[in-house]
Amino acid sequence: MMGPREFLEILHVAEQLKDTPRHCTTSRGRRESVAEHSWRISLMALLVKDEFPGLDAEKLMAMCLIHDLGECFTGDIPVFRKTQEDREREDALLAEWVDGLPEPTRSELQALYREMDAQQTTEAKVYKALDKLEAVIQHNESPLSTWEEHEYELQRTYAHETVAFSPWLTALRKEILADTEKKIETEQP
Repeated sequence: MMGPREFLEILHVAEQLKDTPRHCTTSRGRRESVAEHSWRISLMALLVKDEFPGLDAEKLMAMCLIHDLGECFTGDIPVFRKTQEDREREDALLAEWVDGLPEPTRSELQALYREMDAQQTTEAKVYKALDKLEAVIQHNESPLSTWEEHEYELQRTYAHETVAFSPWLTALRKEILADTEKKIETEQP
Protein backbone atom coordinates (compact mmCIF):
# COMPACT_ATOMS: atom_id res chain seq x y z
CA MET A 1 0.00 0.00 0.00
CA MET A 2 1.00 3.58 -0.54
CA GLY A 3 1.50 5.82 2.44
CA PRO A 4 0.83 9.57 2.44
CA ARG A 5 4.57 10.40 2.18
CA GLU A 6 5.03 8.12 -0.87
CA PHE A 7 1.95 9.68 -2.45
CA LEU A 8 3.39 13.17 -1.95
CA GLU A 9 6.78 12.15 -3.34
CA ILE A 10 5.13 10.91 -6.55
CA LEU A 11 3.24 14.18 -6.87
CA HIS A 12 6.44 16.20 -6.29
CA VAL A 13 8.14 14.40 -9.19
CA ALA A 14 5.10 14.81 -11.45
CA GLU A 15 4.86 18.51 -10.56
CA GLN A 16 8.02 19.08 -12.56
CA LEU A 17 5.94 18.66 -15.73
CA LYS A 18 4.21 21.96 -14.92
CA ASP A 19 7.57 23.70 -15.36
CA THR A 20 8.84 21.59 -18.25
CA PRO A 21 8.30 23.58 -21.44
CA ARG A 22 7.37 21.94 -24.73
CA HIS A 23 8.32 23.05 -28.20
CA CYS A 24 4.73 24.15 -28.92
CA THR A 25 3.32 27.51 -27.96
CA THR A 26 -0.19 28.43 -26.91
CA SER A 27 -2.51 30.55 -29.00
CA ARG A 28 -1.10 33.63 -27.21
CA GLY A 29 2.49 32.63 -28.01
CA ARG A 30 3.49 31.33 -24.56
CA ARG A 31 5.46 28.07 -24.42
CA GLU A 32 3.13 25.35 -23.17
CA SER A 33 4.17 22.90 -20.47
CA VAL A 34 4.25 19.14 -20.70
CA ALA A 35 1.54 19.08 -18.01
CA GLU A 36 -0.75 21.20 -20.20
CA HIS A 37 -0.24 18.82 -23.12
CA SER A 38 -0.97 15.79 -20.91
CA TRP A 39 -4.08 17.46 -19.54
CA ARG A 40 -5.44 18.14 -23.00
CA ILE A 41 -4.89 14.66 -24.37
CA SER A 42 -6.68 13.39 -21.25
CA LEU A 43 -9.60 15.69 -22.07
CA MET A 44 -9.50 14.44 -25.66
CA ALA A 45 -9.67 10.86 -24.34
CA LEU A 46 -12.74 11.70 -22.28
CA LEU A 47 -14.42 13.28 -25.31
CA VAL A 48 -13.69 10.47 -27.81
CA LYS A 49 -14.19 7.40 -25.60
CA ASP A 50 -17.68 6.74 -26.95
CA GLU A 51 -16.31 6.53 -30.51
CA PHE A 52 -14.61 3.25 -29.55
CA PRO A 53 -17.09 0.62 -28.29
CA GLY A 54 -15.54 -1.68 -25.70
CA LEU A 55 -12.73 0.75 -24.93
CA ASP A 56 -11.52 0.81 -21.32
CA ALA A 57 -11.85 4.56 -20.77
CA GLU A 58 -10.14 4.51 -17.38
CA LYS A 59 -7.10 2.77 -18.88
CA LEU A 60 -7.00 5.22 -21.78
CA MET A 61 -7.14 8.18 -19.40
CA ALA A 62 -4.36 6.67 -17.28
CA MET A 63 -2.18 6.24 -20.37
CA CYS A 64 -2.76 9.84 -21.36
CA LEU A 65 -1.93 11.09 -17.88
CA ILE A 66 1.33 9.15 -17.51
CA HIS A 67 2.63 9.11 -21.08
CA ASP A 68 5.18 11.91 -20.65
CA LEU A 69 6.29 11.33 -17.05
CA GLY A 70 9.75 10.44 -18.35
CA GLU A 71 10.12 14.08 -19.32
CA CYS A 72 10.32 14.90 -15.59
CA PHE A 73 13.86 13.57 -15.86
CA THR A 74 14.94 14.66 -19.35
CA GLY A 75 12.78 17.59 -20.34
CA ASP A 76 10.84 17.66 -23.58
CA ILE A 77 12.75 16.97 -26.76
CA PRO A 78 10.66 17.55 -29.91
CA VAL A 79 10.06 14.41 -31.95
CA PHE A 80 12.04 15.84 -34.87
CA ARG A 81 15.11 16.32 -32.63
CA LYS A 82 14.83 13.28 -30.35
CA THR A 83 17.47 10.64 -31.02
CA GLN A 84 17.38 6.96 -30.17
CA GLU A 85 19.90 7.73 -27.42
CA ASP A 86 17.51 10.35 -26.01
CA ARG A 87 14.63 7.82 -26.04
CA GLU A 88 16.72 5.16 -24.31
CA ARG A 89 17.89 7.59 -21.63
CA GLU A 90 14.34 8.79 -20.94
CA ASP A 91 13.03 5.21 -20.83
CA ALA A 92 15.80 4.12 -18.45
CA LEU A 93 15.29 7.03 -16.05
CA LEU A 94 11.53 6.53 -16.06
CA ALA A 95 11.88 2.77 -15.49
CA GLU A 96 14.26 3.39 -12.58
CA TRP A 97 11.74 5.76 -10.98
CA VAL A 98 8.75 3.46 -11.58
CA ASP A 99 10.70 0.48 -10.20
CA GLY A 100 11.06 2.39 -6.93
CA LEU A 101 7.35 3.05 -6.51
CA PRO A 102 5.28 1.13 -3.94
CA GLU A 103 3.03 -1.75 -4.94
CA PRO A 104 0.50 -1.96 -6.49
CA THR A 105 1.31 1.34 -8.22
CA ARG A 106 4.62 0.00 -9.54
CA SER A 107 3.04 -3.03 -11.22
CA GLU A 108 0.13 -1.00 -12.58
CA LEU A 109 2.40 1.58 -14.21
CA GLN A 110 4.81 -1.04 -15.53
CA ALA A 111 1.89 -2.86 -17.16
CA LEU A 112 0.53 0.36 -18.67
CA TYR A 113 3.92 1.34 -20.11
CA ARG A 114 4.39 -2.15 -21.61
CA GLU A 115 0.96 -1.95 -23.22
CA MET A 116 1.61 1.57 -24.51
CA ASP A 117 4.93 0.49 -26.03
CA ALA A 118 3.45 -2.63 -27.64
CA GLN A 119 0.74 -0.62 -29.44
CA GLN A 120 -1.49 -3.69 -29.75
CA THR A 121 -4.62 -2.66 -27.83
CA THR A 122 -7.23 -0.10 -28.83
CA GLU A 123 -6.43 1.92 -25.71
CA ALA A 124 -2.74 2.10 -26.59
CA LYS A 125 -3.46 3.02 -30.20
CA VAL A 126 -5.97 5.72 -29.24
CA TYR A 127 -3.60 7.20 -26.64
CA LYS A 128 -0.76 7.37 -29.21
CA ALA A 129 -3.01 8.95 -31.82
CA LEU A 130 -4.30 11.56 -29.36
CA ASP A 131 -0.76 12.36 -28.24
CA LYS A 132 0.30 13.10 -31.81
CA LEU A 133 -2.92 14.83 -32.82
CA GLU A 134 -2.82 17.16 -29.84
CA ALA A 135 0.60 18.42 -30.94
CA VAL A 136 -0.70 19.14 -34.45
CA ILE A 137 -3.82 20.84 -33.08
CA GLN A 138 -1.67 22.96 -30.76
CA HIS A 139 0.57 24.02 -33.62
CA ASN A 140 -2.53 25.08 -35.55
CA GLU A 141 -3.54 27.19 -32.55
CA SER A 142 -0.11 28.78 -32.12
CA PRO A 143 1.02 31.84 -34.06
CA LEU A 144 2.48 30.94 -37.44
CA SER A 145 5.51 33.03 -36.53
CA THR A 146 6.46 30.36 -33.95
CA TRP A 147 6.67 27.58 -36.57
CA GLU A 148 10.04 26.39 -37.78
CA GLU A 149 10.36 26.00 -41.56
CA HIS A 150 10.22 22.18 -41.48
CA GLU A 151 7.02 22.27 -39.42
CA TYR A 152 4.93 23.31 -42.40
CA GLU A 153 5.43 19.85 -43.92
CA LEU A 154 5.26 18.12 -40.54
CA GLN A 155 1.86 19.72 -39.92
CA ARG A 156 0.68 18.20 -43.18
CA THR A 157 2.07 14.68 -42.67
CA TYR A 158 2.41 13.96 -38.93
CA ALA A 159 0.20 11.25 -37.39
CA HIS A 160 -1.52 10.03 -40.56
CA GLU A 161 -0.19 6.49 -40.05
CA THR A 162 -1.03 6.57 -36.33
CA VAL A 163 -4.72 7.26 -36.93
CA ALA A 164 -5.14 4.85 -39.86
CA PHE A 165 -6.66 2.12 -37.65
CA SER A 166 -9.71 4.29 -36.93
CA PRO A 167 -12.11 5.88 -39.43
CA TRP A 168 -13.13 8.46 -36.80
CA LEU A 169 -9.55 9.49 -35.99
CA THR A 170 -8.72 9.52 -39.70
CA ALA A 171 -11.62 11.94 -40.26
CA LEU A 172 -10.38 14.06 -37.35
CA ARG A 173 -6.88 14.17 -38.85
CA LYS A 174 -8.41 15.28 -42.14
CA GLU A 175 -10.20 18.17 -40.38
CA ILE A 176 -6.96 19.15 -38.61
CA LEU A 177 -5.18 19.17 -41.98
CA ALA A 178 -7.88 21.46 -43.37
CA ASP A 179 -7.24 23.81 -40.44
CA THR A 180 -3.49 23.67 -41.16
CA GLU A 181 -3.97 24.58 -44.82
CA LYS A 182 -6.35 27.40 -43.94
CA LYS A 183 -3.90 28.75 -41.33
CA ILE A 184 -0.99 28.71 -43.76
CA GLU A 185 -3.06 30.32 -46.50
CA THR A 186 -4.48 33.10 -44.34
CA GLU A 187 -1.58 33.86 -41.98
CA GLN A 188 1.49 33.43 -44.15
CA PRO A 189 3.02 36.84 -45.07
